Amino acid sequence: MEREKLDRINFLAKKSKGEGLSDEEKAEQALLRQEYIAEIRASFAATLDSTVILHPDGTKTPLKPKK
Repeated sequence: MEREKLDRINFLAKKSKGEGLSDEEKAEQALLRQEYIAEIRASFAATLDSTVILHPDGTKTPLKPKK
């Protein structure tokens, strides 16, 4: 996520605690948060996809999704 968007998320969070947000700012904050969470989930999924289990005999087994 771009630094400007992260800064905007932080600014809106600080402003909401202090003086409150307008309806437009609340909508912007919700949209930015959804985008941020989607990127975090994608990053986490990529990390899990590249994770392997290393067995004592040296073999590697990729993680499989639980059913």
